[in-house]
Amino acid sequence: MATEQRTPPLRSSTYAASSPIRRLTGGGTTGNERLTAATGAILLILLAVIGVTILRLRPLLSVHLFVGVLLIPPVLLKMSSTGYRFVRYYTADPAYRRKGPPAAALRVIAPMVIASTVAVLATGVVLLFAGPSSRDTWLPLHKASFIVWVAFTGLHVLGHLTELPSALRGDYARSSTLSGDVTGRSGRTLALAGALIAGVVLAILVIPEFGAWLNSSNLFHHHG
Repeated sequence: MATEQRTPPLRSSTYAASSPIRRLTGGGTTGNERLTAATGAILLILLAVIGVTILRLRPLLSVHLFVGVLLIPPVLLKMSSTGYRFVRYYTADPAYRRKGPPAAALRVIAPMVIASTVAVLATGVVLLFAGPSSRDTWLPLHKASFIVWVAFTGLHVLGHLTELPSALRGDYARSSTLSGDVTGRSGRTLALAGALIAGVVLAILVIPEFGAWLNSSNLFHHHG
């Protein structure tokens, strides 16, 4: 009798303690898909800015450098969300098995997307900190990795383009609170905001490194 009286408060207390955690980390496969989509959408906007700066590099070099550094945390978040799905699927998690893998073509190009992304960012960071004296060695590698990255990432984006609007509406449309809501939206929003804030802070911290490039007199000479 006494045992039966203690049980309800204990269960209620456990649920109350776990509820805030579920609001931050819940969502399962759908939550993972929505985080990946939202991060991808932010990356598309930032990469569009990078594309504009490439067309007018001389006046927009500082923007190119700033946004290039800002990209790093969101890219890491995107890799983390897709990597999480990869690990859960290939460790035979039932929910992710039911969800299924991405299309075969997207799985084939995924290693090149990741490798070229890392190469572009890594060579860019090396160039930034090594200064203009490193341009003959590292700039060709940066450009070549960027070309490879554009080709494979373009295919990757096209492969997921039709999924993007519905995934974004799920968390950020006004009607998402009425239907199709998935736990963990607060956590996904915090993760995305945190990645952007970390990127801005990181870019601000390395602004002193921009000076050598902005003052380099031979930076914009074309090479064969």
